[in-house]
Parts: sequence; C-alpha cells; structure tokens
Amino acid sequence: MSRFFTGQMSSDSLQFSISSKELAQQIKDLGAKLGFQDVRITSTDVSQHSERLKSWLDQKLHGEMAWMENHRELRAHPEQLHEGTLRVISVRLDYMQNQHQALEILEDTNKAYVSRYALGRDYHKLMRKRLTQLGKDISELAEHHGFRAFVDSAPVLERGIAENAGMGWIGKNTMLINAKAGSYFFLGELFTNLPLPVDPPQESMHCGSCTSCLDLCPTNAFVAPHILDARKCISYLTIEYDGVIDESLRPLMGNRIYGCDDCQMVCPWNKFTQESDEQDFSPRHQLDDISLLELFQWTEAEFLKNTEGSPIRRAGYEKWQRNIAIALGNAPASTEIIKLLTKQLPAASEMVAAHIQWAIEQQSQKMNRII
Repeated sequence: MSRFFTGQMSSDSLQFSISSKELAQQIKDLGAKLGFQDVRITSTDVSQHSERLKSWLDQKLHGEMAWMENHRELRAHPEQLHEGTLRVISVRLDYMQNQHQALEILEDTNKAYVSRYALGRDYHKLMRKRLTQLGKDISELAEHHGFRAFVDSAPVLERGIAENAGMGWIGKNTMLINAKAGSYFFLGELFTNLPLPVDPPQESMHCGSCTSCLDLCPTNAFVAPHILDARKCISYLTIEYDGVIDESLRPLMGNRIYGCDDCQMVCPWNKFTQESDEQDFSPRHQLDDISLLELFQWTEAEFLKNTEGSPIRRAGYEKWQRNIAIALGNAPASTEIIKLLTKQLPAASEMVAAHIQWAIEQQSQKMNRII
C-alpha cells in the first residue's frame, strides 16, 4: 500500500510492523498540528452501541427526530458509508470559553442563555475542513490512501466510536466524558482504508455513584442513567422540535433559548475542562451576555444576518421567537416585557402567537401578585 507498510495486512487480526505504528503516531502528530486536542484510532465495530440505539428508538424516546431512525444499517456498519474503510480516526476539538460566565448568565433570567457550543462559528465546516486536510496530509505519507471526513453529517455513532477509540466514556448524561478534559468538546471522524493499529477502548465508566446530571436536569428528562427522553430535553425542544411546546415544560425551560448545558455544568469531571483559544468559537453578537428583550426585537432579516455561519440558524426564526417568548414569560415581572410581547403578537405566526399569549399571561400574573 505504501512505503510504510510491510507484511500481509488484510483483516483486523493483522500483525503490524513497527512502521505501521510509526505511521499511526505521525497521524496523531498531524492532527495535533491542525488543532485537535486528541486523535485516536479504532475499528469499525460499533455493534454494542448500535444495539443500545435500537433499544432507545424502540422506546420512542427520540421524539420527532425521524432521521435518528433512518439508515439504521449504516449506523450499525459504518464501513458501508465509505467503501474500503478499515479504520476510523476519531478526533476531539475543545470549544468552551469563559466557563464560569455560563452559570452567571443562566441565573440572570432577564438574559438569554445560549448553549456554549453555539456561541461562535458553526463547528461543522471548521472541523470538516481540518479533517479533510488531515486526510490529505496522511495521503502524503501513505500511497493510495482513501478517506472520507464526517462531522455530525451522516449516520455515524460518534460517541460510540470515540469510546471504542479510548477517548473517554459515555456518561450517565449520554455525553462522552474525558477524564482530563470533561465533556465540552466536538467530535469528528476520518474514515480510512489504512489498516492502522487501534487504540485500546475505554473499558470502564468513571461516573461512580454520582447522579448530579440526572437529578438536576431542569425537565427531568432522564428515564434512567444513560437513557434520555429527548421529548423532555430542552436541547431537543429548542432546536429540533417544530411545534407548540407543552405548557408543563415551559416554566422549566427558564431562560434557555437555544440548547441546554445543565447536565454538563453539574458534572464533576468538567472541573478539568480545557478552555479553548480557538478564535472561531469566540462569541458573536454578544450572544454570551445579551438581554431577552434585545433578542426578541430582532427582525427575521437581523436574525439571518446575525446567525450567518452560526449553528443557531438551524433552528430558524420562528422557533427562535418561540423560545424567547417562553423565556420572557419566565423572566421577572416587567411592564416592558408585556409591552413588547403585545407589540409582537399581531405579526407572529400561529405557533409563536400561542407562546406569546402564554408569556403575557405569565407576566400579568406576576404583576398582579406584586400589586
């Protein structure tokens, strides 16, 4: 295959030469130069994780995310996503900046809380570009290198692959947790036809008896350790769900208008979070510290302009308004809030209007209690 490989290499039971190990290390070094905090290699066997996914889907805990049900065969057999794939190179990219500020914003219910991963540039393009460059760099070392980069862009069991590669363990909150870096990071994969030596998998979970993520979830979305009911998860409700949010859940959402980080905030392992100096992940348009009133006054044109290149645009303007209306209903009593909600009501879509009316009622009740 290339000057780096010697001997016979045709299956997972291969005997690797010193040069193949050297190539694997060079790949990891190349990944580090491209800004990845961790680079590991694993096989394409994700059978254990695909069985867990099947059980979760069978319980209908995925809500309206039909795409989770699609292509089950490909999720179970990642090698089918790219012909000739023998190994998966899993990479980690940290994103957290100013971690301590997050709790302050969450506690100030006049301000908007946006999940920390979404404050800066959309990570998908950034990571895919770097992974593609990694693939090209590897091709300089190994002849006939075939590869394909994935960043949350195909039916890939990313966390399962990363766990198999020894990058961490899937915690009770269903997040991948790294003992030296916590869980505030993105994952990406490079499928390769190179029969590289694999890294040892993560064989044990280090959550111990801790259940903070389960106990402190605002909407009690965890059915059990490792099992999330997406239909109650704030991230699902604010980003994926298109409809009218159940009234019983609205007060529990607080000021979270896009995503939720609570199950990570309370995780003890995130005391080891590595702050990222990646400029592309720096907050845009003051979204890390901005009032709900200001955001609710954005026109659709302003929303599209201010979320250009941001993962927030994925939710769309209608859901953005819906989410902020709920947060305004949960904010402290304010005549200014009532005036703005009332002003926006006539032009709102039917779906958004239902949430605005609810918010006005919540605010009016609070004002009455004050009087």
